[in-house]
Amino acid sequence: ADRDAILARLNAAETLDEMASAGLAIEAIAEETAAKQTLFAALEGIVGAQAILASNTSSLSITTLAAELARPERLVGLHFFNPAPVMALVEVVSGLATAPEVAATALETARAWGKAPVPCRSTPGFIVNRVARPYYGEALRIVEEGVADAATVDAVLCGAGGFRMGPFALMDLIGIDVNLAANEGVWRGFNFDPRYAPTALQREMVAAGRLGRKAGRGYYDSGPEAPPPAPLLAPPAPAPGHIVLRGDLGPARPLAERIAASGLALARADGPPAILVDDYVLAPTDGRPATLRRAAGEAVDAVFDQARDWASASHTAVALAEQADEGALTAAAGLFQALGIAVAPLGDGPGLIALRTLAMIANEATSAVETGVCAAADLDLAMMKGTGWPAGPLAWAEAHGLAHVLAAVDNLAATFRNDRYRAQPLLQRAVAAGRGIL
Repeated sequence: ADRDAILARLNAAETLDEMASAGLAIEAIAEETAAKQTLFAALEGIVGAQAILASNTSSLSITTLAAELARPERLVGLHFFNPAPVMALVEVVSGLATAPEVAATALETARAWGKAPVPCRSTPGFIVNRVARPYYGEALRIVEEGVADAATVDAVLCGAGGFRMGPFALMDLIGIDVNLAANEGVWRGFNFDPRYAPTALQREMVAAGRLGRKAGRGYYDSGPEAPPPAPLLAPPAPAPGHIVLRGDLGPARPLAERIAASGLALARADGPPAILVDDYVLAPTDGRPATLRRAAGEAVDAVFDQARDWASASHTAVALAEQADEGALTAAAGLFQALGIAVAPLGDGPGLIALRTLAMIANEATSAVETGVCAAADLDLAMMKGTGWPAGPLAWAEAHGLAHVLAAVDNLAATFRNDRYRAQPLLQRAVAAGRGIL
């Protein structure tokens, strides 16, 4: 009965002329500017004067698509997320010419369908495809730098970052060629800004035909006999005999609470924030490699990654300073394993995995808000509804502490000496003023 009722409300039109009575025409054809412009030009002469024209494009400029129309003000973007019957988000995208009343009608129509529409301005990648770029970009660079392999990055970003699917598994699902094309589109759209630059690894995978699940092989083998991805984790280590929580661990404060609740014997001391395990000094990462911190005079043997929620984290990452001995890694593994947290030993890369990724996503989110792409609350809503993230990047940044996020980004920039890692002005101003962004 439900099926029959739905079908009774649908009319399949075999020609564009049959679209004459439509009040809203949504285009979802090939992702090519010329093809879409040709279609809209034809539709403009068929539909009524009050009809709204909409594009489901995920990346093309709404301003450009409307430029050849006699009435460009009635074209708007309605970007649905795949699969459209399941995903709630619809980005309602206004080009330079889009009339406010047209965008408002599109917004209310999507809301009447039970969707979660978010208004935004037409810029490369709109909201989600732009703000999500560091999720893939940092993961790819971490692998290229030799810090960790794909399976380990995915495990840490799920187990510590709180993401439902790691970036490499997600790229395999989407299609590595599709992800690369989106990456390059945003990169070109922003005049080849290094924040969006593709990686050699992506291009090599596409050149090799390793496109992900649809090809049977991508970053992972998806054949029927393929073993599941296996992250590189530390072997079992003895529980620590002596723990000292030193100073205020800041964003890692909930980890101290988890240690205190574990029943492990511990003491507390004043001083620079760290966890002393059998006299080895473990410090929360602030974006600087452990080796550089040790060389600068800090008594640091190893650094550990940040977690979105230490109460539920199942994984973390640890990097050893080159001046320290392997006992520090064993001590760290023993501590975290005693808490039920698996440890991924990494190369001493700046920001490790979770902090580096989350900080860069938050930095990108502040840029989108500052440049008027959308409101801060709408951005967080879009990222949760469009990607399934457990919280918006700005909400995470404020919970983590904007000053800590800024310090992490600044430390990444100082280490890499690459403009990709420049802190956005809105983030800097918010920290200086002692205010939030949401």
